[in-house]
Amino acid sequence: MQTQPKEVLKYCPRCGSNRFICQNKREFICQICSFHFFINSSSAVAALIFDQDGRVMLSRRGVDPNKGMLDLPGGFVDPMESAEEAIYREIKEELGVEVTELQYFISYPNEYVFSEFSVYTTDLAFLCKVDDLKNIKPMDDITCVEFKYPEEIILSELCSNSMKQIIQEVNKRKKQGVLDLLTKET
Repeated sequence: MQTQPKEVLKYCPRCGSNRFICQNKREFICQICSFHFFINSSSAVAALIFDQDGRVMLSRRGVDPNKGMLDLPGGFVDPMESAEEAIYREIKEELGVEVTELQYFISYPNEYVFSEFSVYTTDLAFLCKVDDLKNIKPMDDITCVEFKYPEEIILSELCSNSMKQIIQEVNKRKKQGVLDLLTKET
């Protein structure tokens, strides 16, 4: 079961009043203290890491939501952290390796349902090189990594619409011959 924010946010975070009124899908105003609150998109990052054969690294989710499904390594951007800092941190936390180069690739909106609550995200994908593919250790919230040719990935096995769109864009650019050099390990 999925819950929209307007179904959960019933009390004003400032004064506790139950007169916290949803004005529209993403805006709330307290009728008592005039606190004005917006539901905004959270930022998340995803790494496109390729091996020497042009296969992209996918991780298996070890936790819900979508436990067991394929994902790209990455995660949420922390408060006061840039997307680039987040990708460096997330890859170190999840894989135990360092990102040595990165380049922005594309972004897509997503709806991430956690604890039955919809969190709207903007998922930013980066082409990344890491210091050592051989020493990757799945950690944190992933159970393993797999390398697959992007064109052979079954989209229904991916955990979210944004990850599907990112892989579709990889395939599109690959066909056009415009994928960056970071897609091949040297």
